[in-house]
Amino acid sequence: MYQHISQYTPVLLFFVLAIGFGVGALILAYLVRPDKPDPEKLSPYECGIPPLMSVKERIPVRFFIIALLFLLFDVEAVFMYPWAVVYNYIGWWGFIEMFLFIVILLVGYVYAWAKGALEWE
Repeated sequence: MYQHISQYTPVLLFFVLAIGFGVGALILAYLVRPDKPDPEKLSPYECGIPPLMSVKERIPVRFFIIALLFLLFDVEAVFMYPWAVVYNYIGWWGFIEMFLFIVILLVGYVYAWAKGALEWE
């Protein structure tokens, strides 16, 4: 029974060291850090410019939709690069799959365009 427990001793030691290092770093940072807040440091966003709207105001959804579309086309670029590198090895089958992938993305883009997600008013 103790043989099985002794196999996990390095893992337990690693967890103890990791937690100890984290707690020790936080305590050391608390002891060493400067504690002299001034009005400029405590101003909004550390730049001195007051916020333009209240924190409780709603942000229009179109900002998030534009961000998601940007992310979508970044993912498309990430998938197209390796495809282009191995295109000679995968042949027509890979070409058809990538064509279908681009068509699916194009349908989503046309849908977003038709719904007015790209309007910036």
